[in-house]
Amino acid sequence: MRMELIQPFINAADAVFAESLQAPTKIVDLAMEENAYRRKGIAALIAIKGDIEGRVILDLSPEVAMKVASQLAGEEIEASEQVVKETVCELANMVIGNSVTLLNDQGFHFKVFPPEIHMNEEGLGGSADTEALVICIETPCGEIYLNIAMHYLHRRRNERNAVPALD
Repeated sequence: MRMELIQPFINAADAVFAESLQAPTKIVDLAMEENAYRRKGIAALIAIKGDIEGRVILDLSPEVAMKVASQLAGEEIEASEQVVKETVCELANMVIGNSVTLLNDQGFHFKVFPPEIHMNEEGLGGSADTEALVICIETPCGEIYLNIAMHYLHRRRNERNAVPALD
């Protein structure tokens, strides 16, 4: 497993949820996902392309998303599909923002695409060169799932161009 690619997302998620929800969080389940990911509720997918590539899915049940939205707003929020989707995307943005900083500090160059609501029942699974890890984080609002699938780009362009020609 390429923990150097996955650990920044775990650390960022833990920090964002603990700070945003003003309470400790706990990783209660961690599993390698070989098959396609099965969505639990409302999910935001963030694609990453560059030196490292893959995707991160942040997944919350609608009930948990409403509790989180109310916690973030500091007051009870009226339930609506739009509020739930916006909350999931905002949490995904916060987690990715922190993760990107950690990965940039390691010298990786990549582009992060904005979160999109992931509507498919199943998502991408792992492959021969990509581990997919599913983490369940217990928060005061309920369980939040983070599905991370990352790998190194096989041959980075600059490395390919730097290889000397054989005589």
